[in-house]
Amino acid sequence: MAVSLGLFSAFSTVQTALFLKSSSSSSVRLAGNLRVATFAGSAKPATTESKKREPRGIMKPGRVSPEMQAFLGGLPEIPRTQALKFIWAHIKQHNLQDPEDKKVIICDDKLKKIFGGRDRVGFLEIAGLISPHFLK
Repeated sequence: MAVSLGLFSAFSTVQTALFLKSSSSSSVRLAGNLRVATFAGSAKPATTESKKREPRGIMKPGRVSPEMQAFLGGLPEIPRTQALKFIWAHIKQHNLQDPEDKKVIICDDKLKKIFGGRDRVGFLEIAGLISPHFLK
């Protein structure tokens, strides 16, 4: 019993695909001049000037508490991402990771002030512990 695949056979037996491009759109044409997909180009021409977006979310600078300002060297506003970089730089510079478990940070006096007096902190807890220091 023979089964006719009809239109599907044109897709399965294609040897080559030609990519035809025009200025406003490009389409993929297969054997037999069968169009598979059409991709429209952008309506606006590409501009050489790139417009910068204002930072949002954790990238947006926020006011920080006096304890965090003291740790950061007096910066009144900083993005959370930059604050984490400062903290990690301090941890690495003073070798404050537990040698047996690198996921644990052993807090010195500076870190204790921003981490609520805790002696040891897991590295995943850092973002949550600095959150109260970012004022609304």
